[in-house]
Amino acid sequence: MTEDQKALRRSIPGTSLFDGDLASKGFELNAMCFSFNDEANRKAFLEDEQAYIDKFNLTPEQRKVVADRDVLGMLDAGGNVYYLAKLAGILGLGVQDLGALQTGMSVDEFKAMLLKQADQVKENA
Repeated sequence: MTEDQKALRRSIPGTSLFDGDLASKGFELNAMCFSFNDEANRKAFLEDEQAYIDKFNLTPEQRKVVADRDVLGMLDAGGNVYYLAKLAGILGLGVQDLGALQTGMSVDEFKAMLLKQADQVKENA
């Protein structure tokens, strides 16, 4: 990926443009995360993460970002936030944690921003 492509993917801070190329790149990562819909798979991941990951054809980059718990890296590696939410839940992260990571804010800052936006919507209603 060129630097211009990377800049486009990050033109909104913390956001990757999830296009066809990124979807293809992240297919196996997303397939693994989708598998976490099944409780047995979540347990298997927690019991032996490496063995579970080995069932999927993750790239070295994807393996590293999963091991590092690097959610932004997972997005850049083709992860779709909806599928990554399954993995985030296993790791004890909620949706607001993911939003904070994507925006570079603390969780408290992110929650405050959401409340401020909600207040603005109410004022404009």
